[in-house]
Amino acid sequence: MANKSINMTQIRRIIQLRAHGFSKLKISKSLPIHRVTLDGYIKKLEATGLSNDDLLQYSDENLRSIAYNTVITNIVEPRLDELKTHLQIVKNELTQTGVTRLLLWEEYRLKHRDGYGYTQFCEYFSQHLKLSQATMYFSHRAGEYLQIDFTGKQLHYIDSSTGELIACPVLVCTLPCSGYTYVEALCSAKQEPMFCALNRCLEYLGGVPRNILSDNMKQYIDKNSRYEFKFQELATQWAVHYNTNLEATRPRKPKDKPSVENSVYHSYLRIYARLRNEEFFSLFDLNKRIRELLELHNQSSFQKLPGSRSERFINIEKPHLKPLPAEPFTIKHATSAKVQRNYHVVLGEDYHLYSVPYKHIGQKTNIVYDQQSVEIFIGFERIATHKRNFRKHSYSTIPDHMPEKHLKYNETLGWDADFFLAHAAKVGENATSVFTQVLASKDFIEQTYNACLGLKRLSEIYEFVRFEAACKRALRGARVNYGIIKNILENNLDKLLDIHQTTILFDDHENLRGALNYN
Repeated sequence: MANKSINMTQIRRIIQLRAHGFSKLKISKSLPIHRVTLDGYIKKLEATGLSNDDLLQYSDENLRSIAYNTVITNIVEPRLDELKTHLQIVKNELTQTGVTRLLLWEEYRLKHRDGYGYTQFCEYFSQHLKLSQATMYFSHRAGEYLQIDFTGKQLHYIDSSTGELIACPVLVCTLPCSGYTYVEALCSAKQEPMFCALNRCLEYLGGVPRNILSDNMKQYIDKNSRYEFKFQELATQWAVHYNTNLEATRPRKPKDKPSVENSVYHSYLRIYARLRNEEFFSLFDLNKRIRELLELHNQSSFQKLPGSRSERFINIEKPHLKPLPAEPFTIKHATSAKVQRNYHVVLGEDYHLYSVPYKHIGQKTNIVYDQQSVEIFIGFERIATHKRNFRKHSYSTIPDHMPEKHLKYNETLGWDADFFLAHAAKVGENATSVFTQVLASKDFIEQTYNACLGLKRLSEIYEFVRFEAACKRALRGARVNYGIIKNILENNLDKLLDIHQTTILFDDHENLRGALNYN
């Protein structure tokens, strides 16, 4: 093959044969070396102006610098130097929409009529890219950094009440020394959910690294430049609480945090891929499954290193983490709202409505809330507590806050056979039998709900003991319905002795007749 590199022994043999007067053809056949390759090496040796004997006296290092230099005889150096100054401009221009190498070469040739052809232009540009894309290996110290980032793709869960697919941003945190990783899906990418997730990340690690490194996300950075950063006030408060230092990468430089970028890629492979055919109906269930897959990822063995991420973390990195503070960082917010006629107040940040006792309609309340809970006050009295819900234009309602007629209406929304049978089971076996027969008395079960509701009201009016006795008496008949049970209770028939279980004894006297009197 032409232009294939040869070793130093062959170089010295070429010089010896040239000293003995061998032609290029004989040398090519003798070694053997392709004639084109041989011609290139001979030109380089002759360009030195030295005799063959002098060249044989050279050391291997000096001879190698002559034989393997990249000087091409036909290249004009000023032309190459001019092209090299132009290559960085070419690289920058290629980021523009629609710009191609061919277009840039055409513009280059318009300015430089004696410039390189398109093939050589692309070859030198490829060499320039290889040099400019050199990567550097970083040696990470244990406990030095925690790198954080959001994944580009989101996960989802299904809202069980509406069937809506809820998108969840995913936070990934990595300790570069061990590769130990934490992954969590959030309700949103806002400041509060993110820093609460970082609280849980540090709890998962069991300690605090000396520095937290992120890119220029707006939740983290207020103002940025290439060399100076101003962090958000909330981020600074969080860092002070955990006694750690905040750092940020240069704008649009993802290679400044390569470890977490690699962890994002692994999260796609080992978490996202396994979740693609699974369904979840709450953020809690989604994160529970993520935690299971995360444990498998951290415990899986490295391909090229001994041990696993968990082993390296426990043995190398965890001893260098600073201890956690006694309490996690808590973000408390305060706002005010008036109780609406529907006895709910609006938390404006999420536009979610929370109930309070209906007697407070029209009053002004103070709302104190964090990531987990919502507390509602009038003055210094706390009138309601709710678990925080981030669903917009939705309601969190406690039944005890509702007026009685609203509560009764709300109960009807849960009518079904199980609802009525569950009530009957509280009364007794006979009541259960009555409800079961009534529910089965119509072709469409929904047509029996009014009758069942009437029976339920009778059990509450006459109390369970009498209602159970009435059901027992009614079950002796051929059929049973609401009217029969009502008649028994209104006429106190449930209080009569059971003739099938009662024996009446009379004293023996002369007016009594027996079977012999009728013979």
